[in-house]
Amino acid sequence: MLHSPMVDPSSVLTAPPALPEGLQTRPVGPDDRPALAAFLSAAHPDSPLAVADLERHAAFRVPGEPHWHVLAERDGVIVGVAEAGIPRMDGHPGWRQVSVTTHPPDAALLDTLLGHAEAQAIASGGHTLVAGAREGWWEVPLLEARGYAIHDHMWPSVLDLTTLDVARFRHFEERAAASGVTIHPLPALGDIFTDEAMQRRLYGLMGDLLRDIPTTTPVSVWPFEVWQHRFLGNLKHPEGVFLAVSPQGEWVGISELHHAMPARPGTVMIGLTGVQTAWRRHGLAYALKLAAARSGRERGFTHIFTGNHSRNAPMLAINDAMGFVREPARLTLTRGVGG
Repeated sequence: MLHSPMVDPSSVLTAPPALPEGLQTRPVGPDDRPALAAFLSAAHPDSPLAVADLERHAAFRVPGEPHWHVLAERDGVIVGVAEAGIPRMDGHPGWRQVSVTTHPPDAALLDTLLGHAEAQAIASGGHTLVAGAREGWWEVPLLEARGYAIHDHMWPSVLDLTTLDVARFRHFEERAAASGVTIHPLPALGDIFTDEAMQRRLYGLMGDLLRDIPTTTPVSVWPFEVWQHRFLGNLKHPEGVFLAVSPQGEWVGISELHHAMPARPGTVMIGLTGVQTAWRRHGLAYALKLAAARSGRERGFTHIFTGNHSRNAPMLAINDAMGFVREPARLTLTRGVGG
């Protein structure tokens, strides 16, 4: 029987297919994370995960958030994993993330587990199902055959800090300085962990910039309390967050470079980089990214990883100019199921 910590099985709106004979399923627990990280990394070596990544994913969930996560085992060996819950990036009302992985590739098993994940997602109120996959993964045509369509593309890319020639971009930093804007690491502006007024100021800036990102569907900004839980709760290195401050003391831009990637040794992830509209065309985006890059190099990192929406041409152009090398696109696929 498929266990469900998320919903009463009787409330499932879509009848999932029967499980194959000899297949057992059980909820994923904290002690399963080492085996789960190894399984997911073996299934897709081009997108490895570490135990710390799974711990961070778990830490992002807020109390009461619908979440269902099971392992599928045959003779005690993991052959599949299925998950349903709230998307992190596309957390719009009624949108539910579904994720299924099998290893070795097994189309029939993937279809069966996906049916169970979809049932759980629908039972929790989902009317738009969201799945993610890299371009070229074997799962993509199977998702499309099940009714999913490509909704958005994200470009992952990597910058080699050991070859970055910062001097090539000095003129952007000079333009930024000429505008009167100064660049500061977050701790230089106060204690973000204890000062709620500072937290709300940073949240307001990030929310404005996120809503302004060119994307297929506008970014869904987390409520302030959720942002506190997810962003502040996982901010281990605030010295990697840089803010652009106007001559009047306004916070007008940001670049985040604070999340190390355990599955990619020597790599740190750059999150949101953005500048408010009124302060663009002063070289600030470059100045912020260069400040973050210097910080990353000083902290011992050799590479920076980032992801950008395919419609975000201005930021993609900056990344290309700095030497970021693109990896296969990350696809978001959606399927409407009513509502």
